[in-house]
Amino acid sequence: MKTTRLAAGAALVSLLVLAACDQQGTRLERARELADATLDQISGRAVVEPGADQTLLAASVMDRAIAGTLVNDIAFEAESERAKFAIGSIIAKPKDIQTVAFDEEDALMMGEDELFEEVEPAMAMVEEAPASAGSDAPVAAPAPAESRSLVRPARLMPTVKLDPAAPEESQNQIANATRELERTATKEPAPQPRTRSLAPRSMEAVPETRRVAARKLARRSVISGDAIRKQQDANSVMLDTLSKYGMDGQVALSREGQMVIQIGSDGADPTRFNPENAAARLQASFLAVDSGAGCPDTTDLVTIQSNAALATECIVKDLRASGQFEYVEKDFIFENQFVRRPRPTDPGTTPGTTPSTGTVPGDTPATPVTLTDITPNDPLWSLQWNFQNNGTVEGESAGGAGFQDFWTHQANEGSDHVVVAVVDTGLQMQHPDIKDSPNVVAGWDMVSDPRMGNDGDGRDNDANDPGDMCDPSQPFAADTFHGTHVAGTIGAAASNNATGVAGGAWNVKIVPVRALGKCGGRLSDINDAIRWAGGLIPGEDALGNEVWNDNPADIINLSIGLFEFCPASLQDAIDSVVDRGVIVVSAAGNARVSTQFYAPGGCQNVISVAAGDARGQIAPYSNFGPNVTVIAPGGDLTRDDNGDGRPDGVLSTKAATNCYDPVTGEGVDTCFYAYEQGTSMAAPHVSAALALLKARQPDATPSELKATLIAALDKREPLQCAGACATYPGTTPIPGSPDMCARPCGGLLNLANVPPLSTGGGPQ
Repeated sequence: MKTTRLAAGAALVSLLVLAACDQQGTRLERARELADATLDQISGRAVVEPGADQTLLAASVMDRAIAGTLVNDIAFEAESERAKFAIGSIIAKPKDIQTVAFDEEDALMMGEDELFEEVEPAMAMVEEAPASAGSDAPVAAPAPAESRSLVRPARLMPTVKLDPAAPEESQNQIANATRELERTATKEPAPQPRTRSLAPRSMEAVPETRRVAARKLARRSVISGDAIRKQQDANSVMLDTLSKYGMDGQVALSREGQMVIQIGSDGADPTRFNPENAAARLQASFLAVDSGAGCPDTTDLVTIQSNAALATECIVKDLRASGQFEYVEKDFIFENQFVRRPRPTDPGTTPGTTPSTGTVPGDTPATPVTLTDITPNDPLWSLQWNFQNNGTVEGESAGGAGFQDFWTHQANEGSDHVVVAVVDTGLQMQHPDIKDSPNVVAGWDMVSDPRMGNDGDGRDNDANDPGDMCDPSQPFAADTFHGTHVAGTIGAAASNNATGVAGGAWNVKIVPVRALGKCGGRLSDINDAIRWAGGLIPGEDALGNEVWNDNPADIINLSIGLFEFCPASLQDAIDSVVDRGVIVVSAAGNARVSTQFYAPGGCQNVISVAAGDARGQIAPYSNFGPNVTVIAPGGDLTRDDNGDGRPDGVLSTKAATNCYDPVTGEGVDTCFYAYEQGTSMAAPHVSAALALLKARQPDATPSELKATLIAALDKREPLQCAGACATYPGTTPIPGSPDMCARPCGGLLNLANVPPLSTGGGPQ
């Protein structure tokens, strides 16, 4: 393993007792110290271009140019692992709210035709004219209002303004919001008591469009009287708390009771953003680093009122102490799970690059594949070791996930009836391998704060990724286009189209949901993004109408991370969609620690995915732990284990600079494909695999799909999920290898192990 170990001194010794710590705060702090102490300075060597296959040679330069070379021994300063939060923003949920839910059969027996009419026309239009990314407008922009499943106008959740200086008016606001929720609730679909179930034959007689519409209606969160009353009482408690500190604020209510409180002049109106006043270190104006100190008991009122970050901490503390809430927490900022790395110093050909003449001395000609092997004609396919069959001969990779074998022996490259939502930075809609892809359907921009949106507004129907660079003054700062890379691995890129790369699922619906922007993504936005993706809550169009996801997700991919225990509100959102049949796949995280200290990889009810290299071993940056289910290709830019002269990163879609032609070795200023590394790259392989499994067996339940996935994993030997004990303190030595410690990483994703249905396969 090519890593540079950092000396840790006495701090490492103290971390050996990590498991014995009783206080969560202490344990989390120790975990952060561990991560800082074990940060690897990524190293590598220069690229040597190998011979190219005929498909690669025949492609145009723009269809084959790539970014990413083996990383040299360059020391660079990584960003602090300490979590940040949005100043003045708090998430809370009142205690003991009883949820109301109904299933597909309940919906079919409601007999409320007007509700189905809101859903079925949009479905019919989708079936007759699938969403296409070929237009000049952003691909994910929804269709006109008349073709969308818009529920009745002006039904969005109310917002309550709380002003301690005007308590009577504030109470009126609370009362008005309560009445508005009550009026909305009377129009909500609700399950009726029934004494019988529909007979199987009766279910078969129901038109498919009606059944799909019923499933969509059954996904929706219903406003209950309990949620209304509990939020009314909670608003009064919030008003009392704000009065204590002499601060105003506003509270956004919700269907399930999760409330977002914005306090102070900053938090109360985040839309008041003037780009001309944006400083170089923009995040300093509205984000704060979580010091872990909380709100000291001795802090005086003047100090709190003059420090918005401290005021946030103190109001969280007081609301928790009220006993009124199931949870109260800061609005944490999540980051994508790329592994940060230095930018190449030369935008052209890297030192040591040799132009290709078709072969390189010592190369073995590629072994012809059999006629039965399904091989995409995308020119960069030969560089996508991550999808190759697992093995050690030519055309295979010891870390390959067996997608090609699945395509071939299952005769299945996916289905457009399977939906994967990607909650991330959005999607580059004009990417040449995406703009004409039939796999991309309407998404949503859930970024509420224009300062983070980078597109001049808040939430809307445009899931395009305008870039997420936070502080241009920082070394190596650049837009990541992270969501585009992730979605391309799943299947957003058009596969087998003689352009660029292939995705894991050639046929699939990808719903881009933008929740991360400049400097990261708010927890409150991510919670709503998960629920919208699952079809539980609507967005809002320019006219104030509710806009529901016409393609509720079967699978949600979360390639995001936060160095904290799983926030309660995030767990709540995950549980809500899982209860309605959604599978949630999460990156384990890149902090080199146990997932118990990380979210969402450490949350319950997720498939947590560690990152592997081209050898099928856990990557040095990857999180690990007993909650990790799968290890999948995440890449390692410091290694070249297949000897092709290129880094063993994961190659996928995204706009990049400092590129080169993989055939000639010549520099190219910009390109649309790049090698990246991280657990962010590993998670979409699992999402794509689950999409293929659902296409293989459409009626399989989420539990059955997960069981099939897990049964097909290749067991890892202890040393394949391990690391030097000195590098990963607090881990357990492996018997017989005292210098190596266990980093549990689950089993290796290998779709070749999935048995064909004709031979008795299916859910295991």
